[in-house]
Amino acid sequence: MILPLLAALTIVITLAKLGGWVAGQFKQPVVLGELLVGVILGPSMLDVFAQPYFEYAHIITTLHEFGELGVIFLMFAAGLELQLADFRKVGKPALLTGTLGVVAPIILGGLALWPFVPMFSSLLFLGIVMAATSVSISAQTLIELDQLRTREGLTLLGAAVVDDVLAIVILSVFLAFTQPDTGGALGVLTTLARMGLFLVGAFGIGSWLLPRLTHWVEHHALPISEPLLSLVVVSILAFAWAAEVVGKVAAITGAFLAGVALAGSAARDKIQRGIHVLAYAFFVPLFLVSIGLSMNARALSLEDVGLVVALCVVAALSKLFGAGGGAYWGGFSRVSALRVGIGMISRGEVGLIVAQVGLTAGLITTTHFTALVVMVLVTTLLTPPLLRWAFRLTES
Repeated sequence: MILPLLAALTIVITLAKLGGWVAGQFKQPVVLGELLVGVILGPSMLDVFAQPYFEYAHIITTLHEFGELGVIFLMFAAGLELQLADFRKVGKPALLTGTLGVVAPIILGGLALWPFVPMFSSLLFLGIVMAATSVSISAQTLIELDQLRTREGLTLLGAAVVDDVLAIVILSVFLAFTQPDTGGALGVLTTLARMGLFLVGAFGIGSWLLPRLTHWVEHHALPISEPLLSLVVVSILAFAWAAEVVGKVAAITGAFLAGVALAGSAARDKIQRGIHVLAYAFFVPLFLVSIGLSMNARALSLEDVGLVVALCVVAALSKLFGAGGGAYWGGFSRVSALRVGIGMISRGEVGLIVAQVGLTAGLITTTHFTALVVMVLVTTLLTPPLLRWAFRLTES
């Protein structure tokens, strides 16, 4: 069964790099080209991996799992670029951006989607899906533009953590009232406690322990190959695992915290070089292509077009005005607030995870789920070119 996987990986990585190169020739972010390759290869167009040679080897599942590792390494790399002192400068705007970026999609989504989704529970759940944000695509674009450590970039990353926590809390409350086996109010309180303990514990333990461990490994000639990079990879995976299992937040949040914890390490540059090669040569292209592979536009009928268009428009505008408005009220200029609002538009893998929860619980139909996947892909595709455009703007 390894041969179909080898062929699939060859196709995906080769075309992802080629797509990124083509996007660069048109002065677009590399990430946009890699995302579009996934759309072309996926069920919306060529449906390459549905062919018998690939289908029976479960290639799509394997590619998605590799892709999840890709986004975990990507967010660790983003955290590694930052220093704790950087976040102290953007605490207020990050809090406002993350909070309003959750509230606005739920309210605006409910108002705009009512004609298409009359059932209140489904309507509210769609709003919760739109509240989720994944800044992994924005982080990758900001790294390309060398803007990750700007005030806008730091605010985006801080707001993403706030958004992640709030969205999960709201989802937990919603499920407590709509699903009989979620533990009710006690389940919500347990979730809140686990989140708080994880975020404080992961950051505190990570900041104290990980730099010391890497320093010790660097200065002892251990009789194993690549001891430093091996330690870092294990730490990333452990923090990502603990984020979901212990803290009930997204795995990428744990990976990001591990990166921030190691940003002040003396071995930071060596770690950065090793992770960059590992992530960008293999895992990150698979993550970007796997997003495109998730979409199946053929599953939608003409009757569903209105719902899809409404979802995409509301998803983009609610983050733009909600998150952007939060940044503006937090002291940003109009142009800087616009950049933050655009950076929060992408839903990425977080939106897909929340949508899958709703489908499994029977809160949404397969049509709703497909429309949500299209929305996730459209917002993810929109974000890189819009961010590039926004960073070319100058204050008037």
